[in-house]
Amino acid sequence: MKNNIYVTQPSLAPLNDFVDLLQDTWDTGILTHNGPLVRKLEADLCKTLNIEHLSVVTNGTVALQMAIKALELKGEIITTAFSWVATISAIKWEGCTPVFCDIDEDTFNIDIKKIEGLITDKTVAIMPVHVFGNPCDVNAIEIIAKKHGLKVIYDAAHAMGSKINGSSLLEFGDISATSFHGTKLFNTAEGGACITKSLDLSKKLERIRFFGHDDNKDIVEDGFNGKMTEIHAALGLANLKYYSDVLDDREVKYKKYKSELCQIEGIGFQKLSMGEINFSYFPIVLKSEVMLLKIESLLNENNIYPRRYFYPSLNHLSQIVDYQECPVSESLSTRILCLPLYKSLTDNELMRIVRLIKRCF
Repeated sequence: MKNNIYVTQPSLAPLNDFVDLLQDTWDTGILTHNGPLVRKLEADLCKTLNIEHLSVVTNGTVALQMAIKALELKGEIITTAFSWVATISAIKWEGCTPVFCDIDEDTFNIDIKKIEGLITDKTVAIMPVHVFGNPCDVNAIEIIAKKHGLKVIYDAAHAMGSKINGSSLLEFGDISATSFHGTKLFNTAEGGACITKSLDLSKKLERIRFFGHDDNKDIVEDGFNGKMTEIHAALGLANLKYYSDVLDDREVKYKKYKSELCQIEGIGFQKLSMGEINFSYFPIVLKSEVMLLKIESLLNENNIYPRRYFYPSLNHLSQIVDYQECPVSESLSTRILCLPLYKSLTDNELMRIVRLIKRCF
């Protein structure tokens, strides 16, 4: 319904921008197989983000799987329980075992002080998550990884637009995997990408996403179908023109929310750990799940639908993983609520949400 306010809505270019880009596709009949729009999207993203190698794929989950496959990992991968299920799905689909490290209660990112205690002779990699685009302590993680001979794959699904010392957050680790899902700051409806500084790894990723084909169409890798279509690339190219406007708009609304809600005793916020965040989500932390449910209920009664990112904590998904204790993640997951934040959210709607939350206190 038009009057409903959801946690997010896709940021979309004017429809004509998208249609115009499709004309050549209709003329040539090229819909997939690394077509011209896919290649242009990759080039334009590299230029926009000032990075060297980026391979677009069908979605962010496949990007994570491709990263694991490209690094030829088999064993235990240390990750976080405070994430979306795709983080552990990708690990399991590639025949590896997720090992949960608890999170820092302020940043919501992996607790670097607890990583080394989980490393065994079966550990092959660390897969931290840049939660809500908040940069992990990439320097500390790199030191740990090098000390123990481990690879680092960042689940950077939320991280496009975040930076450290002026560099894209996507550049860190052996490979970063990001998402271009419709809920993200930049979207191709469904899509994602792998980013690496290594030319060799980049070429390998491109082979993996196309059934293992090399440039001569010989199959030289154990690959699969991870190709992005020309249709999705066209939407990405159209949306990329407005990417900086979307970033600026999120920052304004994020700061408006915080300036209004920071006055309330009983609401906490994510601590920015280092670098620059992209303001892609606005999470609030309550003292108890009871208060969270009270706020959620009142907002729902008024056709406003925030979301409990991430609930439950992944270590509680007993049908998928064996339970491993993560008390901080478990506690936070019951008390955190992401408020609506997107380009077309009006100032009046934002203030209405704020007023309803204040009523609960």
